[in-house]
Amino acid sequence: MTYAIIRTGGMQFRAEPGKTIRIPSLEAEVGAAVTFDEVLLGSDGTTVHAGAPLVSGASVTGEIVKHGKGDKIVVFKFKRRKNYARKQGHRQKFTDVKINDISLG
Repeated sequence: MTYAIIRTGGMQFRAEPGKTIRIPSLEAEVGAAVTFDEVLLGSDGTTVHAGAPLVSGASVTGEIVKHGKGDKIVVFKFKRRKNYARKQGHRQKFTDVKINDISLG
Protein backbone atom coordinates (compact mmCIF):
# COMPACT_ATOMS: atom_id res chain seq x y z
CA MET A 1 0.00 0.00 0.00
CA THR A 2 1.47 3.33 -1.09
CA TYR A 3 1.18 6.21 1.33
CA ALA A 4 3.03 9.34 2.40
CA ILE A 5 3.07 11.58 5.45
CA ILE A 6 2.96 15.21 4.32
CA ARG A 7 3.19 18.49 6.21
CA THR A 8 0.94 21.43 5.34
CA GLY A 9 -0.56 24.20 7.41
CA GLY A 10 1.63 23.29 10.38
CA MET A 11 0.07 19.82 10.66
CA GLN A 12 0.87 16.35 9.35
CA PHE A 13 -1.47 14.21 7.23
CA ARG A 14 -1.40 10.69 5.83
CA ALA A 15 -2.00 10.76 2.08
CA GLU A 16 -2.99 7.73 0.02
CA PRO A 17 -3.85 7.68 -3.71
CA GLY A 18 -7.60 7.99 -4.27
CA LYS A 19 -8.33 9.24 -0.74
CA THR A 20 -9.61 12.69 0.19
CA ILE A 21 -7.95 14.56 3.05
CA ARG A 22 -9.19 17.67 4.86
CA ILE A 23 -6.42 20.21 5.33
CA PRO A 24 -6.32 23.85 6.49
CA SER A 25 -7.57 26.29 3.87
CA LEU A 26 -5.55 26.82 0.69
CA GLU A 27 -5.79 29.83 -1.63
CA ALA A 28 -6.66 28.06 -4.90
CA GLU A 29 -9.74 27.43 -7.01
CA VAL A 30 -11.81 24.24 -6.91
CA GLY A 31 -10.46 21.81 -9.50
CA ALA A 32 -6.92 23.23 -9.37
CA ALA A 33 -3.96 20.88 -9.00
CA VAL A 34 -1.80 21.22 -5.89
CA THR A 35 1.62 19.75 -5.12
CA PHE A 36 2.94 19.06 -1.64
CA ASP A 37 6.75 18.94 -1.52
CA GLU A 38 7.14 18.55 2.25
CA VAL A 39 7.05 14.74 2.44
CA LEU A 40 8.25 13.48 5.82
CA LEU A 41 7.86 9.76 5.18
CA GLY A 42 6.80 7.61 2.26
CA SER A 43 6.15 3.97 1.52
CA ASP A 44 5.70 2.15 -1.78
CA GLY A 45 4.36 -1.01 -0.17
CA THR A 46 7.70 -2.77 0.30
CA THR A 47 10.16 -0.09 1.41
CA VAL A 48 9.74 2.83 3.75
CA HIS A 49 11.59 6.05 2.89
CA ALA A 50 12.11 8.23 5.96
CA GLY A 51 13.33 11.79 5.60
CA ALA A 52 15.71 13.72 7.78
CA PRO A 53 13.60 15.87 7.98
CA LEU A 54 12.23 15.59 4.39
CA VAL A 55 12.41 12.86 1.75
CA SER A 56 14.46 14.35 -1.08
CA GLY A 57 12.74 14.44 -4.47
CA ALA A 58 9.40 13.22 -3.12
CA SER A 59 6.11 14.95 -3.85
CA VAL A 60 2.38 14.37 -3.55
CA THR A 61 -0.06 15.76 -6.11
CA GLY A 62 -3.77 16.23 -5.64
CA GLU A 63 -6.83 18.11 -6.81
CA ILE A 64 -8.92 20.51 -4.77
CA VAL A 65 -12.44 19.15 -4.32
CA LYS A 66 -14.08 21.84 -2.18
CA HIS A 67 -13.64 24.62 0.35
CA GLY A 68 -15.74 25.04 3.48
CA LYS A 69 -15.99 25.81 7.16
CA GLY A 70 -15.84 23.24 9.94
CA ASP A 71 -18.17 22.82 12.89
CA LYS A 72 -18.55 25.72 15.27
CA ILE A 73 -16.66 25.64 18.54
CA VAL A 74 -17.60 27.82 21.51
CA VAL A 75 -14.90 29.69 23.43
CA PHE A 76 -16.28 30.66 26.84
CA LYS A 77 -14.22 32.61 29.37
CA PHE A 78 -15.52 33.01 32.91
CA LYS A 79 -14.26 34.32 36.24
CA ARG A 80 -16.50 33.63 39.17
CA ARG A 81 -17.65 36.47 41.43
CA LYS A 82 -16.00 39.07 39.16
CA ASN A 83 -18.93 39.75 36.77
CA TYR A 84 -16.78 38.53 33.86
CA ALA A 85 -18.07 36.21 31.14
CA ARG A 86 -17.21 36.25 27.42
CA LYS A 87 -18.65 33.95 24.78
CA GLN A 88 -17.15 33.67 21.31
CA GLY A 89 -17.68 31.24 18.44
CA HIS A 90 -15.22 30.08 15.77
CA ARG A 91 -15.43 28.05 12.55
CA GLN A 92 -12.12 26.95 11.02
CA LYS A 93 -11.87 27.07 7.21
CA PHE A 94 -10.75 23.91 5.40
CA THR A 95 -9.99 22.54 1.96
CA ASP A 96 -10.74 18.98 0.81
CA VAL A 97 -8.01 17.59 -1.46
CA LYS A 98 -8.27 14.33 -3.45
CA ILE A 99 -4.84 12.69 -3.66
CA ASN A 100 -3.96 11.61 -7.21
CA ASP A 101 -0.31 10.55 -7.19
CA ILE A 102 2.57 9.95 -4.80
CA SER A 103 6.10 10.19 -6.17
CA LEU A 104 8.89 9.15 -3.81
CA GLY A 105 11.68 10.26 -6.13
